[in-house]
Amino acid sequence: MTNNNPIGLFDSGIGGTSIWKEIYDVLPNEDTIYLADSKNAPYGQKSKEEIIQLSIKNTEFLLNQNAKIIVVACNTATTNAIKELRAKYDVPFIGIEPAIKPAALNSEKHIIGILATQGTLNSELFHQTAEKYQNTKIIEQIGHGLVGLIENGEINSPEMNHLLHTYLEPMIEANIDYLVLGCSHYPYLIPQIKKILPNHIKIIDSGEAVARQTKKVLIESVGLSDKSKKGKALFYSNSNPKVLDDILQNKYEVIRKDF
Repeated sequence: MTNNNPIGLFDSGIGGTSIWKEIYDVLPNEDTIYLADSKNAPYGQKSKEEIIQLSIKNTEFLLNQNAKIIVVACNTATTNAIKELRAKYDVPFIGIEPAIKPAALNSEKHIIGILATQGTLNSELFHQTAEKYQNTKIIEQIGHGLVGLIENGEINSPEMNHLLHTYLEPMIEANIDYLVLGCSHYPYLIPQIKKILPNHIKIIDSGEAVARQTKKVLIESVGLSDKSKKGKALFYSNSNPKVLDDILQNKYEVIRKDF
């Protein structure tokens, strides 16, 4: 089955580009359209109803660009809105959830930490997943302020370093051996996080699993591109596109557009 329409992705901002990179590595011949709703970032402090409405708006933007599949490259939007999106639209949706399962199954100490937004940690979907691993102690930490700093291009700022120490040191003291990054923005913090965590604590996120699932759904029910050359990547932002440009190392076209 062949389908040359683009893969659509959206996030509350630039963080979902960490998911886009994983998908582009696995499916390099696919066209992609990425939507950064940075004007409304972060989603983690918003109500479930607000998150659903923003997710509908983002979805319709991508469907108007003929997206054949939509990747909700945002943990908060997935855990709060993907059920409603799947009920409303016929297009397949790929969600992103915190990687609790592999962390819990591989943890030798049965103690794992999760750094995520308030919206993700408070969601019904997160609690349903966490309840499956009752023999594992899960240390939850809301990453207040992290997304805002990333969106402002302050990844290496003293404030970021202070917040990460504040959030991670109690997890170290609790003796975790896995840290789950429960927000698609957070993989951009891995270099700083590694400086704080002892070497034995493994860091895990969902990007690779999302890319594999996207490929599987395309093969089984949507169709892959039959192009032999690298796919075209388009990026849209409704806020200052410079941070998105910087994250992408100015290699791709970033379009400033209100939506």
